[in-house]
Amino acid sequence: MASVTTEWHVDAACHGESSDVFFSPSGEGRSARRRREDQAKVLCGQCPVIAQCQQFALATNEPFGVWGGMTARERALRRAALKRAG
Repeated sequence: MASVTTEWHVDAACHGESSDVFFSPSGEGRSARRRREDQAKVLCGQCPVIAQCQQFALATNEPFGVWGGMTARERALRRAALKRAG
């Protein structure tokens, strides 16, 4: 795997914020998860380093949470699409 830097994280909109909005608590229901993920995506949409965050999560196969405005499922779908594209 290529070297992945995380220096961008200090400029992230979420830096210093609680990670609760980005990661699913145990027992979270579908509608609650959707609301939490939508809230996280709003914050990500205001972030100056969203592209770096998304790239990091994709490159490291991050299996949990919202990163770069993408849920774990969305990242898995993106990786699969990239793999199919060659």
